[in-house]
Amino acid sequence: MEAKKISTPLDDEILKTLHIGDNVLLSGIIYTARDAAHKRFVEAIKKGEQLPFELNGQVIYYVGPAPAKPGYPIGSAGPTTSYRMDPYAPLLIELGLKGMIGKGPRTLPVLEAIKKYKAIYFAATGGAAALIARSIKEVEIIAYDDLGAEAVRKMKVEDLPLIVANDIFGGDLYKEGKNKYAKEVA
Repeated sequence: MEAKKISTPLDDEILKTLHIGDNVLLSGIIYTARDAAHKRFVEAIKKGEQLPFELNGQVIYYVGPAPAKPGYPIGSAGPTTSYRMDPYAPLLIELGLKGMIGKGPRTLPVLEAIKKYKAIYFAATGGAAALIARSIKEVEIIAYDDLGAEAVRKMKVEDLPLIVANDIFGGDLYKEGKNKYAKEVA
């Protein structure tokens, strides 16, 4: 299957074209954040404070990258297990976040928010951190520097290879993949 080339920021028109199992090459600006940063995002929202970036149409990559080697913008950048962000993700999706990148299945509240507010969850291949890093062209820490590897980064990516794991139609690749395998084995 040929990969679909898409760019950020994401909108409903782009998301309508994506279905679970689609291979995607994502280009544009994305942001990094893991659970400590997500907790701060939600605390800031509850206090009425601004976030380090505008959520509307954006994509967050759940990653704590390794330090960059000389001459490179970033070190290995493999996905973090996504359920760690699940307590915070529904609110961010409600406020306009359109995409998330990580690994592993999501909880029901996140899946419901993805469908209700039209967002998408992309799976990045675990164990391919060095390969993923090749798609990252520029990196800038924009918030929470005290979190070290978990600081919020603004990244420019070109043809970042992803798979649609959860789509706006309620599709769940993790569930449907298991069901398909169970039928083939039976």
